[in-house]
Amino acid sequence: MNTVTEASATGVPAYSETMRREKESAKTARRLVSAALRVWDLEAFEGAAWLVVTELVSNTVKHARMEVIRVSVSRVDTKRVRIAVGDRSRALPTLRDAGPDDVSGRGLAIVAAVSEDWGVDPQRWGKRVWAELGAGS
Repeated sequence: MNTVTEASATGVPAYSETMRREKESAKTARRLVSAALRVWDLEAFEGAAWLVVTELVSNTVKHARMEVIRVSVSRVDTKRVRIAVGDRSRALPTLRDAGPDDVSGRGLAIVAAVSEDWGVDPQRWGKRVWAELGAGS
């Protein structure tokens, strides 16, 4: 829909894009993440970053209510990035313990496993779910 390159309020470089809340947006989100990682010479994180952004977008597609989502990737420091997906739902995601026969419910566990940290920032308009990848990811 629209891609924005900006410095955040803290001066951190960031890329963000508003996307339709549909499963096809995961592909667009991966392209956004890859573009940012190339600019910052952090391509080594690409595999983990793709996995994280795909899971976050998939969760938003499944659980959010509005038609659009906001995907952002920001450079926290020279070797650390934050990937976030915001939506207008105030329902907070929870880390589940999916059983071997469950066909879903592993998304946040995957995000937690491949990222150095993750969390949820409640907003007055909804929430932002994020994960950070760094040298140890």
